[in-house]
Amino acid sequence: MKITFDFEKPLGELLQQIEKVEQVEEKTKVDMSPTLTELRGNLQTKKEEIYGNLNGWQNVQISRHPERPYTLQYIESISTDFIEMHGDRNMGDDKAIVGGFGSLNGQTVMFIGHQKGINTKMRQYRNFGMANPEGYRKALRLMKMAEKFNKPIITFIDTPGAYPGLEAEERGQGEAIARNLMEMAVLRVPVICVIIGEGASGGALGIGIGDRVYMLEHTWYSVISPESCSSILWRTWENKEKAAEVLKLTSTEMYHNKLIDGIIKEPLGGAHQDPEAMIATLKQVLVDDLEKLKVKNVDELVNERIDKFCSMGVVINEAEPLLPISKEKID
Repeated sequence: MKITFDFEKPLGELLQQIEKVEQVEEKTKVDMSPTLTELRGNLQTKKEEIYGNLNGWQNVQISRHPERPYTLQYIESISTDFIEMHGDRNMGDDKAIVGGFGSLNGQTVMFIGHQKGINTKMRQYRNFGMANPEGYRKALRLMKMAEKFNKPIITFIDTPGAYPGLEAEERGQGEAIARNLMEMAVLRVPVICVIIGEGASGGALGIGIGDRVYMLEHTWYSVISPESCSSILWRTWENKEKAAEVLKLTSTEMYHNKLIDGIIKEPLGGAHQDPEAMIATLKQVLVDDLEKLKVKNVDELVNERIDKFCSMGVVINEAEPLLPISKEKID
């Protein structure tokens, strides 16, 4: 186990103790198994304590771990015969969003998602998962193709936000995302969205309207990143941890506020600790949900999707009921 973050240091100390005892046992040939058993038990207990009580900023850190599985890894692991499709048929091919048909448990599915890259060179190639307008238009083209052939859609969300460059705005970044929101709301096929890492702002929403919206346990979903929020409110990034708490961006808080449909449990310590287990868990959730969604009437599916998103953020203050509007005021 690699120790990456400050809050994991107690685990590092226990791992060092275990390593030293193992070295002593090897050199002296003395049976140290009782000591090792106790230390490993302490390590497991400490892991459960740390990862079971993460704050907002700590979840953000884990969601950004460079060894977490990315979109293409999930797609290639849970599906067969994946064929990637390119281009928006208007401007170009945005490498920050990938998509194409693949087979999931014998059923053809359209997979779409943000791709960050697995090293520095690939991250630059993928623009760090920050899509341009042509990326969202490519995603919409693939969604409409899936709808045409009556195939369900699965999206993987992992972005620090849509690309904020001037050229992206000139090419209609806001319009591209807004059109995706409108079109996804009425797609006549099942749509499942999963936040596998970062879910920031409109960049995430651009492929995030679905019948089921899930978050992996140690991911975040918010209108803005903690760093950007801190820089706006306090003119510095130093308050990013405070911002992360105020934004209520963790999977638990999002589920409590009824903004997502469920949380998918990660292996202890995060998806990067056991990618195969994480992929297997996610695949089972997707297979089960597709079975439930595909038997629904299409009109019922669309209406439920619209009702779900329309009900978000609705607040009724019972202490101050709305007063009836008189005819005189209307006139």
